[in-house]
Amino acid sequence: MGLGLLGRGTGDAKFFAEAGAKVTVTDLKSREELTPSLKELEQYPITFILGKHREEDFKNQDLIIRGAGVPRNSKYLKIASEHNIPIEMDESFFAKYCPCPIIGITGTRGKTTVTMLIYEILKKARLAEALAKRAEKKVFLGGNIQGLATLPLINQVDKNSLIVLELSSWQLQGFAEAKISPHYAVITNIYPDHLDKYRDMAEYIEDKKAIYKYQKSSDYLFLNADDPIVSRFYHEAAAKVIWFNKADVTNDLSFKLLGVHNLTNIAAALKVSEILGIDYQIIKAAIAEFKGVKGRLEFIIEIKGVKFINDTTSTTPIASEMALDTFKNQKVILIVGGADKKLDFTNFAKKIIESARKIIFLDGEGTKRLKAALSEVGYNKDLDGGTFTDLNEVVRKAYNFATPGSIILFSPACASFGLFLNEYDRGEKFCLAVNKIIKTIKK
Repeated sequence: MGLGLLGRGTGDAKFFAEAGAKVTVTDLKSREELTPSLKELEQYPITFILGKHREEDFKNQDLIIRGAGVPRNSKYLKIASEHNIPIEMDESFFAKYCPCPIIGITGTRGKTTVTMLIYEILKKARLAEALAKRAEKKVFLGGNIQGLATLPLINQVDKNSLIVLELSSWQLQGFAEAKISPHYAVITNIYPDHLDKYRDMAEYIEDKKAIYKYQKSSDYLFLNADDPIVSRFYHEAAAKVIWFNKADVTNDLSFKLLGVHNLTNIAAALKVSEILGIDYQIIKAAIAEFKGVKGRLEFIIEIKGVKFINDTTSTTPIASEMALDTFKNQKVILIVGGADKKLDFTNFAKKIIESARKIIFLDGEGTKRLKAALSEVGYNKDLDGGTFTDLNEVVRKAYNFATPGSIILFSPACASFGLFLNEYDRGEKFCLAVNKIIKTIKK
């Protein structure tokens, strides 16, 4: 239920089809919208119900896999429950049968960076073990990572493996329902997010808590000491608590990641690696080599003294505030706006006025609310570079305003839906628009 476009649904469908199951895929998106995912599955004998859900499909199945984007209060899931059909989610269903320790990472911001950095450190450690002719642990990556499905990894892991899972609040709903938590749990931070889907912050935080709620005394919980919400989780923890903060990143560590906030992300990965017993020199080398994650303060190119930065995964005001702080006192041309997540833009509006030389808006309901917040904090309309629906126009306009030394920062602070399939599609379209500008300049 919920095939989606990020690769996780297709991976699950393949897994069950290859296992010989009779698979039905149902999604509210149309066949046209799901074309990339459907191409991946065209060789499998799968029944597709697209553009709708049907009640009968939830009455006669042996198992339902709920996608992370499917609300748990769906009337169709209620129908399945009434017919005693088990409902599972990919990552938690995997965790039930996983024979090896799981390292789970959640948080509002930074969870992908921490996940990928831990994974890279573990891969480097595995290589070192192999070179030393010791029995190395196999390392796997899964969870909330574009293009990866976790469930199929059950055929590859063994008791000597390690798996690193990025876990969103939606995915953690499955862990809560299964009453399980990872052996190693990391929480980076908690900020307001997804309030278009959650009743309030308390409900959002409750989903996040599932990452440690069912841990045992032999498990580990890594908490951000500087986060006022995360640090309170200490009082509820059954596991051994390991604290981290940016002060853990000592002067002997070199790194490529931009932004002060990434010091905390590095610290989280550092503490996990130390508890896993990885040699400090290996940790240092992996951190130094890590280039970051696509779409997160990603440097695209510098042309005639103008730098283009792709920060498409900043879908909240606080994330874009951090992006602006990264380029403090520089000539920032900010591209911002999009779909609404019902978040407060007040502090972000103040930060924009302090930090941006020009603002260009992507159209959307979130943009309207951001503009209202800007007006309330004394917005100078001279900063406004216009509102557009086409990223090619946006990038062209931004470059026209730029001078040598300018930073064109694509950090939307809003969701991507409406104009784009998702934030990754949005980031790819931004990069394509930048390439078009480059070709024009070269001509």
